[in-house]
Amino acid sequence: MNEPPVPSKPVPLFHHRPFRLLFITRVASNTANQMQAVAVGWYVYALTGSALALGLIGLVQFLPPLALALAAGQIADHYSRRVILTCCYAVECSVSLGLLVLAAFFSHPIGAVFGLLLVNAVARTFEGPALQSLVPSTVPREILMEAVSMHVSAGKMSQLLGPALGGLLYGLGATVDFGLCACLVGIAAIASVSLPVPPAPAERPKVTWATLVAGIRFIWNEPAMLGAMSLDLVATLFGGVVALLPIFARDILHINAWGFGLLRSAPATGALIVATLLTRLPVTRAAGRIMFAAVAVYGVATIGFGLSQRTSLSLGMLMMVGAGDMLSVVVRQSIMQFATPDEMRGRVFAVNSLFTNCASQIGMFESGVTADWFGAVGSAVLGGVVVLAVVLFWSWYFPSLRRVERPEELAPTGFALAAGP
Repeated sequence: MNEPPVPSKPVPLFHHRPFRLLFITRVASNTANQMQAVAVGWYVYALTGSALALGLIGLVQFLPPLALALAAGQIADHYSRRVILTCCYAVECSVSLGLLVLAAFFSHPIGAVFGLLLVNAVARTFEGPALQSLVPSTVPREILMEAVSMHVSAGKMSQLLGPALGGLLYGLGATVDFGLCACLVGIAAIASVSLPVPPAPAERPKVTWATLVAGIRFIWNEPAMLGAMSLDLVATLFGGVVALLPIFARDILHINAWGFGLLRSAPATGALIVATLLTRLPVTRAAGRIMFAAVAVYGVATIGFGLSQRTSLSLGMLMMVGAGDMLSVVVRQSIMQFATPDEMRGRVFAVNSLFTNCASQIGMFESGVTADWFGAVGSAVLGGVVVLAVVLFWSWYFPSLRRVERPEELAPTGFALAAGP
């Protein structure tokens, strides 16, 4: 009697060369972006001493995603996503070199700095949908959730390395930071060029208003996805404290630029701890409820950070912020990857990038304004309270998200296919 065949085990994630290249691209580019954010934030605050100027950094970077996200998604579904990435990295490398020149040869170049940040935000608007849409093409479906977790972890790893390096190297001068940023973006460009060419779509979508907004229509008709994305948007909008970290570092905790870099790195530390746990204890049930709990932890930790006057406690609260954020992001990204057909990924992830980028950047502006009104502590505490209120309301308003058990059980719907090319 023949024995039944033993199911073959999936090939380990990093044995897939395309995923390794995509991982390198993600880590290098995002590390550069995080380093640059630290250097620009400290540089602008040193020149102006203004909380409002820190908020304007977010506002400048909010405008391109708002104006161009839908077009970026259409282009990601129409042209080679690999070529799009390479072009974006060429622009971002030029921006870092431009910031280096400004810091080295000009005394008060605030207007030019904001101009370069605007150009950088345009490039990153097109980078996001293309990069996220490539993840499913690098691995088999049976390990896609693991790939999503590792892809998110790559971003969090960059948030750990980038701010620490940025704060540490800023002591040697802003030019050192900006120069290393340019080198890292160059590495990302080389890795992106080495990616295999994904198969072209059978039919490219025509550029019409209907195809531009197809991603929005799809998300609107998927309540679980709409709930997950909008929950993340509102929590990031009101709960983010990144823009306030220079104020907490210098005026409340009385630590230097290196300490500021540690504050920027702390959320990523918490996120990587959770990412390590997820490799051993993946989310296999109650995914929706876990997401709500994770966002609630994010809100509580934001309040704790705002009230803290000790560096160690502040670092601990920021680690909890990152842990809650990581868990919620993995669930949200998994829902999106499994529920979206490939021909729609660019447009759907463009909307996701619009949600996350706009929430992050306008949230920085909101933090600067409320800090100007109520002080940095009042701004952080108020944001955390709003996040907790949002969790309660969303858990009632989006029962389909609360009932999601396993993201991999989701599948693209007929509406998604109809909304394609």
